[in-house]
Amino acid sequence: MDIKSLAKGAAAGAAVGFACYALSSARPIKKMSIKRDAGKALRAAGNLLDDIKSVIM
Repeated sequence: MDIKSLAKGAAAGAAVGFACYALSSARPIKKMSIKRDAGKALRAAGNLLDDIKSVIM
């Protein structure tokens, strides 16, 4: 078993668990801001990947 892939899996599981906990324990107003911030982060990550792709090609 590869230690690197095991560490990645554990980190991904911890991140998902933390996100679920934060969303379930937050107040309704806070849930909306968490969702909005997550959407912004996903868009920023997508833009970053597009920029990296354009530099490589």
